[in-house]
Amino acid sequence: MNHFYKLAFFSLSLFSSSIIYAQSPKLYGKYVNPFIGTGAVKGGLSGNNYPGATVPFGMVQLSPDTKDEPDWEAGSGYNYNDDFIAGFSHTHLSGTGAPDLFDILLMPYNGGEKTRAGNPDQPGSGYGSHFSHASESASPGYYKVKLDDHNIQAELTATEHAGFHRYTFSSGHDAKLVIDLNHSMKKGVFGCHVIAAQFKILDNRTIEGFRVITGWASLRKVYFFMQFNKPIIKSDLIDGGNQYFDTSVLNGTDLRAVLDFDDDKPNPLLVKVGLSTVSTTNAKTNLLEEIPAWDFEKTVEQAADSWERQLNKIKVEGSPEQMQIFYTAMYHTLVQPNNYADWNGEYTAINNSIGLNRNGFYSTFSLWDTYRAAHPLYTLVQPGRDAAFVNSMISQYEKFGYLPIWQLWGQENYCMIGNHAIPVIADAALKSIPGVDVNRAYEAIKNSSVLSHPGSPFDIWDRYHYIPEDKQTQSVSITLEMAYDDWCVAQLARKLNKPEDYNYFLRRSQNYRNLFDAQTKFFRGKNSDGQWLSPFEPLRYGGNGGYPYTEGNAWQYNWYVPQDIRDLIDLIGGEKAFVARLDRFFSLENPSGQLNNNASGFIGQYAHGNEPSHHIIYLYDFAGQPWRTQYYNAKVCSELYNTSSSGYAGNEDCGQMSAWYIFSAMGFYPVNPTGQVYAIGSPVLKSARIELSNNKNFQVITKNYAQQNIYIQSAKLNGKKYSHAYLTYSDILKGGVIEFDMGPRPNKTWGAQVADRPPNQHL
Repeated sequence: MNHFYKLAFFSLSLFSSSIIYAQSPKLYGKYVNPFIGTGAVKGGLSGNNYPGATVPFGMVQLSPDTKDEPDWEAGSGYNYNDDFIAGFSHTHLSGTGAPDLFDILLMPYNGGEKTRAGNPDQPGSGYGSHFSHASESASPGYYKVKLDDHNIQAELTATEHAGFHRYTFSSGHDAKLVIDLNHSMKKGVFGCHVIAAQFKILDNRTIEGFRVITGWASLRKVYFFMQFNKPIIKSDLIDGGNQYFDTSVLNGTDLRAVLDFDDDKPNPLLVKVGLSTVSTTNAKTNLLEEIPAWDFEKTVEQAADSWERQLNKIKVEGSPEQMQIFYTAMYHTLVQPNNYADWNGEYTAINNSIGLNRNGFYSTFSLWDTYRAAHPLYTLVQPGRDAAFVNSMISQYEKFGYLPIWQLWGQENYCMIGNHAIPVIADAALKSIPGVDVNRAYEAIKNSSVLSHPGSPFDIWDRYHYIPEDKQTQSVSITLEMAYDDWCVAQLARKLNKPEDYNYFLRRSQNYRNLFDAQTKFFRGKNSDGQWLSPFEPLRYGGNGGYPYTEGNAWQYNWYVPQDIRDLIDLIGGEKAFVARLDRFFSLENPSGQLNNNASGFIGQYAHGNEPSHHIIYLYDFAGQPWRTQYYNAKVCSELYNTSSSGYAGNEDCGQMSAWYIFSAMGFYPVNPTGQVYAIGSPVLKSARIELSNNKNFQVITKNYAQQNIYIQSAKLNGKKYSHAYLTYSDILKGGVIEFDMGPRPNKTWGAQVADRPPNQHL
C-alpha cells in the first residue's frame, strides 16, 4: 500500500464504528460518512462539517455543538477533536469559514437544576456532557451519541423544516431538558447577539416561541413550535440570572427553559420541533405536516430514503475508500443551499416582507466558492433545483437592487468579493435550464453589473478599467473576478442578440490586462495614479492585511482568467513559457513560511484548501500537455482527500471542495464554470454514470483501472476514437459513454494537438 491507501485504510477502520445505516441499508447512503471533514488533526485544517441529521437542501440541520459558544475552529458547531457536547441545535452551516446559526438548542440531563452548559474541565458544572466517539454514530438523516456524564442516549433525525429528538434516560433518574434561545457564537467579528426572544408555554406538552438575532446575517427571525410526548411536570423559565417558576410567557434576550418530565415509565422522551422564518403558526404547520405522528423510526427511514433518491443520481464504482469519499462528497453538495420557504410557500424576504413561492425559496449561497464547481454540478444532476436556486437569487435583485454575494437565511452578509451569482445565473440561462426565464435572468445580471455595491465597485471599474488599490483593497483579485463576471454577462447578451451590451461587457471582461505586468508576468496592484505597488512580493498573502489579493498571493492569482486562457498563455509568453511557469508554480516552496489562514493542501504554491487554486491543475490541457493535468488530478484525489475526520484539505465551503472531487474523480472539470466545456483530467474511479433529467445517462468507463494507472493512453466516445482533452455540455446531455484506456506512463501525444485543446468559448 502507498501512503494514501494506508491512511485511508486506517481511517476507514477508525470510523467503521461511527457509521450506522438506517433501518434498511441503502445502496449509496451506506457509503456516506458524515464524520469526514469534522475535525483536523491537531494544528491542521479540515472541512468544518457537522455530523448531525438533515435532509437534502433542508432548512433544519439538527446536530451537536461541542462548545457552549461555537467559534472559528468549529464553524459548523462541531469539532471531532472535542469530547464535550453543550447541546443539540437545529441550524448549522456546512463547511464555512465563519460560524453562525446554532438556533434553538436542546440538551437533556439529570440531577440538580443547571442553566448553563458548564466548563468541560469541571464535570457537573453544567448541563453539558462528555462523550466518546466509540458511542457516537451517524448516517444520512440520523445521529446518535451517549452523553456519558448523564448516562443518556441521544438520537436525532430531521425533515425539511423540523427536528425530531429521542432521549433515553437511564432507569431511576429524573429527566430534565434545557432549551437555550441564547446559544450562538458571541465573540469575534461576526459575534451574534439576541435582539429579542420569547417562550410561550401553551400547555403541558407544547411550547412555542422565537428569537430575533443579529450576527453574520444582520437580522434573522427564527420561530419554533415544540411538542413533547410526555407532560411537563415542572417548568422554570430564565432570563439572564432571573428565574420565573409560575409564568407561561417570558420575553428577554438571554432566555433558557428548564423542563422536568416524569421518567417512571421506560419510554424515551420524544421532542418534535418545527421551525419557520415567518411565524409560530407556520412553524406549527411545518411540524404537523412533516412529522404528524410520534414514529421516530419512520422519520429516520424517510430521511434515509430522501438521501438515497438524490445520491443515486451518480452511480460510481471504485475502491471502498473512494466510494466513501465520493458519496460523502455527494452528500455534502446536497445539504445546502437550504429551502427556507414554509410548507405553505411563505418565507421572509430580504426586505423583511413575506414572500410566497410554492416551488421553494433557497438561501445559504456561498457563491465565491460554489460558483466554480458546485453550481455547474447542479446543472447536471439537479437542474430543477438549480432553477429554483436561480429564481431565489433573482428575487433578491428584485427586492434589494442587486444579486446575492453571500446570502444567509435570506439576508445579505457581503462576504467575499465580486458578484458570483452572475456566473451561476448566466450558466443556467445559457444551458437553457427549464424554469429559468432568460430575459428576467439577463435583467438581473446586467443591472447588478452596473450598480456599485460592496465587493463590486462599478463606478471605479468604469473610470479606471481596473480597481486601484488606493480606492479598494484586494484590488487585483476584485479586478480579475469582476472581469470574469462581465464575460458571463456578455455571453448572455450574445445569446439574446444584444450586440451593444455584448461589446460593452466583453470589453470590460478584458480589464484584467490592465493589471498584468509584462516584466514580472504577474497580475499586480496599481494605485489610481497608474503606478505599480512597490515592493512587490509574489509570495505575500493578501486579504485583511491590505495586500491586493483575496485569501491568496500573486502566484495563486496568476492563473485566474478562465474566460480567455488563450490570452493568458500569450501574456505569459506562449505555451512553452506558460508550461514552465505552471511547473514552477507546482514546485515552488515558500521560504518565508508566510501563509494565509485559508491556505492549506499545498503542492508547491497550489493550495487545494482554498478555491482560487481549484482550476489550475487543468490549465496544462490548454497548453498541449494534458498528461501533466492527469498527474496532478490523480495526486490531489489520492493525497488531499481521505476518509478521516480531516478528510478535506481546507474548509468544505458549502459543497465546493466536494464538487471538485466529484468532477475530478470522474475525470473532467469546468475550468470556466459558465462555459460549455469541461477539461479532462484523470478518471480515478472504475466507472461513473450520471443520471440526467432527460431520461438519458452519461457514463465514464476506466479500462485498466488500477491505482498506478493515472495516465490516459487513448479514449473513445460512443465507440469512436476520441482525442480531445475536453468534453462539452452537449456531449454529456446527449447521453452516451466515454471510455478511457489508462496506463502507468504518460502518452504525451493524446490530447496534445492544437485542435484537441479546450477551446475558448463564445468570444
